[in-house]
Amino acid sequence: MKNIVTFTLNPTVDKNSAVDNVKAEDKLYCDQPVFEPGGGGINVSRAIKKLEGSSLLLYTSGGLTGKKLDKLLAAEDLNKEAVEIEAETRENLIISEKTSNLQYRFGMPGPEISDQECKTIFKKLTDLKPFPDYLVISGSIPEGVSDDIYAEMARLAKKRGAEVIVDVSGAPLRAAVKEGVFLIKPNLGEFQDLIGKELQDEDQIKEEALKLIKNKSCQVIIISIGAGGALLVNDQQAEFKRPPTVPIRSKVGAGDSMVAGTVLSLARGDSLKNSFYYGLAAGSAAVMTPGTELCTKEDTDRLFKKMIKNN
Repeated sequence: MKNIVTFTLNPTVDKNSAVDNVKAEDKLYCDQPVFEPGGGGINVSRAIKKLEGSSLLLYTSGGLTGKKLDKLLAAEDLNKEAVEIEAETRENLIISEKTSNLQYRFGMPGPEISDQECKTIFKKLTDLKPFPDYLVISGSIPEGVSDDIYAEMARLAKKRGAEVIVDVSGAPLRAAVKEGVFLIKPNLGEFQDLIGKELQDEDQIKEEALKLIKNKSCQVIIISIGAGGALLVNDQQAEFKRPPTVPIRSKVGAGDSMVAGTVLSLARGDSLKNSFYYGLAAGSAAVMTPGTELCTKEDTDRLFKKMIKNN
């Protein structure tokens, strides 16, 4: 199997709890909190592990929260390398309201990362042995860090022969596609933001996706459209696929699970089409799990087999 490295610039410790009702200005008594590691690339590596694959997780870690994050990742037996930073790793708060089954997610901006620490991150990536066949860059950028950092990372990785997969949004995504990467996985809203226009139907989405591919912004685009499925576009095919209907418990982690399933399948040598299906199955499996839990291998494999059979 080919090597996978995931990178998380702005990881988090997710603090999960629940309360009967969310009421403004009332004192709310929450359940005992549960702490989980979080952040785009971290969740991709966690999902890969759940799918019985392997990856190296590269991430930043700072302060007491960073030490807590290190311990949480070690407890999951993940293959990891931390880049130590001076500022404190962020902690996000996730509250579930029992009466409505709604979830409230409070995301913090993240720590400041100095220019010297950025240089250390790039050196850590450069010195990886073996160098990854697939580099997954996923998650937000902390305040004060250049929007170009992921594009610069993609440039470095491409020179070493890696296929770069980017799952970010906004200005960092625009910078990455200017550099050119292997695969991007925006949702429909992020894709419309990327191209600067609203799209009315599937044909328009395909047309705009093909423009990006012809401009060498990327080789593959997977656009997730929520419960409606996802669209795969490259220079040889454009296919919309709807996954089997599943009970929805939480949509948190579906996108990261989808990236994990896709890159793991590619690293195992599967076709792009089957890797797309496996990623879609992993994303669907994730919505079947409660709270911030990711996909399970059992559900992913079952849904994938059903998708292949019905194709």
